[in-house]
Amino acid sequence: MSSPSEDRWIRLDGTANTRDLGGLPTTDGGRTLPGRILRSDNLQTLSPDDVRRLVGEIGLRQVIDLRTSAEILLEGRGPLREVPEVSHRHFTLLPERGHHTDVFAVEEDDPELDLPSGWMESLLPRQVAAHDEGEPPAVRSYLGYLGQRGDNVVAALRAIAQAGPGASVVHCAAGKDRTGVVCALSLAVAGVPHEEIVADYALTAEVIDGVVARLAASPTYADDMVSRDVASHTPRAETMDRVLTLLDERFGGPLGWLTAHGFGPDEQAALRARLRD
Repeated sequence: MSSPSEDRWIRLDGTANTRDLGGLPTTDGGRTLPGRILRSDNLQTLSPDDVRRLVGEIGLRQVIDLRTSAEILLEGRGPLREVPEVSHRHFTLLPERGHHTDVFAVEEDDPELDLPSGWMESLLPRQVAAHDEGEPPAVRSYLGYLGQRGDNVVAALRAIAQAGPGASVVHCAAGKDRTGVVCALSLAVAGVPHEEIVADYALTAEVIDGVVARLAASPTYADDMVSRDVASHTPRAETMDRVLTLLDERFGGPLGWLTAHGFGPDEQAALRARLRD
């Protein structure tokens, strides 16, 4: 397994967990290309220099936002929303009530907007499959994304595969859980081996203090941050290892899961082309 590369991190003023999925080895001896897919925590507090670097230097052209409608509306418009070259797509991975079909068309000061005072109230209870009840909580959560919002997992990958030239960034609030699952599947399609996908997922542990500090400064996430210690937010390699192992056992691997959920060989090839030369 290759050691994590320092130059994969993209150090920005307004995020703590932004990195490039380029440079990872593949099973056929190749490597993923830089500047194609980035992963990140929340992008709401990017500085003007951050925007210039992402759009002007890295070539960012697409944002894949995995947060809930309530999170997006409570956090408000981020600076990338004002950049005409950058498109925004929204695919929540949590089941929610009162879902806005076009959340980016809704202004945060819309007087007609019925946003709950506690945004967690907008989420529907997560259903845990009987055969997953014995799994650790994080594993159950990730399987829940796949089981209950598999449509949006596939839609996010399809949006990346169909994007034009330039980089896409996949993000949620912390850039580790929802983002971690979508990026793991992307890397699997590119041919990145199991152990390298796990290593990329676990890399967020290096910056978790900064991630938690940023979220704690936001009223949207502060309660959750202060009610749990940093260790409980830290991603563990065994979590992603277990999820990938279960996909192997149940579907013959991540590609089997994708095929079973309507993202077949042709679309997988298109996504692979985005990440490979």
